[in-house]
Amino acid sequence: MIDRTVLGTIAAAAAVTYALRAGGLLLASRLPRRGPVRRAMEALPGAILASLVAPSALKSGPAGLAAVTLTAWLTLRTRNVFVAMAAGMAVVVVARRFGG
Repeated sequence: MIDRTVLGTIAAAAAVTYALRAGGLLLASRLPRRGPVRRAMEALPGAILASLVAPSALKSGPAGLAAVTLTAWLTLRTRNVFVAMAAGMAVVVVARRFGG
């Protein structure tokens, strides 16, 4: 039997997730179509991605930094995110396998 605390935690996480998604959908029509708020909203996905990737890349040392650099360069060069991410992962795999 699953503990009530676990079920309550899962239910609370689901409720918060639903509220955030529904709130975003409901508020999206009220956001300005021009100006600094719009530019900030357009930059938000990249900023969130960078905040998630940067600590891990820095912690991984030179292999992580090389992988991030290659991934960013390939993304800008080819506009193919899948290929860029695969190349970045390959750099990390090779560095971990053969670099120690």
